[in-house]
Amino acid sequence: MAEIQKKPIKITETILRDAHQSLIATRMTTEQMLPIIDKMDKVGYHAVECWGGATFDASLRFLKEDPWERLRKLREGFKNTKLQMLFRGQNILGYNHYADDVVEYFVQKSIANGIDIIRIFDCLNDIRNLETAVKAANKENGHAQIALSYTLGDAYTMNYWKDIAKKIEDMGAKSLCIKDMAGLLTPYEATELVSTLKDSVSIPIDLHTHYTSGVASMTYLKAVEAGCDIIDTAMSPFALGTSQPATEVMVETFRGTPYDTGLDQNLLAEIAEYFRPMREEALESGLMNTKVLGVNIKTLMYQVPGGMLSNLVSQLKEMGQEDKYEEVLEEVPRVRKDFGEPPLVTPSSQIVGTQAVLNVVSGERYKMVTKESKKLLSGEFGQTVKPFDPEVQKKCIGDIEPITCRPADLIEPQLEKLEAEMSQWKEQDEDVLSYALFPQVATDFFKYREAQRTKVDSTLADKENQVYPC
Repeated sequence: MAEIQKKPIKITETILRDAHQSLIATRMTTEQMLPIIDKMDKVGYHAVECWGGATFDASLRFLKEDPWERLRKLREGFKNTKLQMLFRGQNILGYNHYADDVVEYFVQKSIANGIDIIRIFDCLNDIRNLETAVKAANKENGHAQIALSYTLGDAYTMNYWKDIAKKIEDMGAKSLCIKDMAGLLTPYEATELVSTLKDSVSIPIDLHTHYTSGVASMTYLKAVEAGCDIIDTAMSPFALGTSQPATEVMVETFRGTPYDTGLDQNLLAEIAEYFRPMREEALESGLMNTKVLGVNIKTLMYQVPGGMLSNLVSQLKEMGQEDKYEEVLEEVPRVRKDFGEPPLVTPSSQIVGTQAVLNVVSGERYKMVTKESKKLLSGEFGQTVKPFDPEVQKKCIGDIEPITCRPADLIEPQLEKLEAEMSQWKEQDEDVLSYALFPQVATDFFKYREAQRTKVDSTLADKENQVYPC
């Protein structure tokens, strides 16, 4: 085992992305973020995660904001801090695979508008789905960080993680992230995993986890002692529950040790004070549900991420079948096994979860099959670590010949066609990318943007035409 060098641990702050995505359904607005940027910029974070993931969709769909404009404003404010985004490989920020030209253009525009570090992952850990994005990030002189979606199962041995980490380094990643989206990584398992990866690769290792199962802070402590270089944390008002461990707590944990972050607790306290009223408001309105703030040890039993748990509850509620919740939780691992034991992260978590719900409420397994389940079983999302159950696959997709190549190899270039489809709405180059990912949502936003402009122009015209008495 390589000797561990004891050095200050670096902190990636998640409050502007994953923390509010996890606790308040990604509803923090740009206007709420901007006043605190100057103080956050003085902290000395390794990076601030502020874009990507669900922020793009939520900005357009619910907040009526241009996500690209948000990124530009954040870049303008953060003069000394690296900005980081989450990128779903060939899925970009959407839920389907896109052509290579769209992936390349999205990476190019993300970096041009202010992103420094692109965290790229694939829901199946099929590294073929990461290649295009990594090459594009390196071409634009961005930092390509590849995230391994951490999960449990027979196939996910230490040798599996060691081998895939080496492939990731060889692919050109500048750093590696262990992405533990469901809070499954326990403290002593973290010691073994980080030690194994440190022996396998020379690039920095970042650990990202969620507090859902209650072990995350202890997991960070053991991971750092094992040589982890960076940990992801959230400012305390938006920490814990289905979010990350609290930034201030981890800073205090390592104070006075060789891992001391050197971050100023007084400055962090001022930042926390800024976000606290937002938390109180979200609790009062019900936007932050107390159910996501506790510890859910069932996460370790069923390997279901916190966001997926709440999604299952809402699906069953809509069907009037809330009494079937436990049955569905027990069905999730069975469906996951049938589907080749994929990690449960967007979009595989939604696919497995929804199919588990249908299996239970219909009274017969795979009597009703979603189109996304069919896509997964047809190989349209890539290769799973284990084969699909042949009987389940046959029942769901019949005689369809499954894809065995990299799925994007079968997708023709899309940019030119997309440009033509949305040309009437284009006001900036980036608009075509918003449209590519969410055609209907983006079109609705473009119409809203135009209506707002017309309204402003009309108001200004009225003012100009007013006659004022001498």
